[in-house]
Amino acid sequence: MSGINEFIDNEVKNNDVVLFMKGTPQFPQCGFSGQVVQILDYIGVDYKGINVLADSEIRQGIKDYSNWPTIPQLYVKGEFVGGCDIVREMFQAGELQQHFQEHGIAVRGAA
Repeated sequence: MSGINEFIDNEVKNNDVVLFMKGTPQFPQCGFSGQVVQILDYIGVDYKGINVLADSEIRQGIKDYSNWPTIPQLYVKGEFVGGCDIVREMFQAGELQQHFQEHGIAVRGAA
């Protein structure tokens, strides 16, 4: 396992919710990353944002790690959930909130 793969693996496994994104949660630098940030903030989930623009190795590494070609990428409890479209569709269907709760992650407005 390469150093970058190890780094990604570590982040994904040691944080309940991780978003690999372009920019930071405070300043997303692409519309798709921004949409996922808005959804996570709206649901009120604590997550760690990792800026792939800060490191080209991470940017390529995360694509190899998930075998998914685009950024952002959302991970919950070590599992790859999906990119912007999947996250948005799950959110609109109420499945994203449910997914977090099933994994024991608190969401805003949930009982």
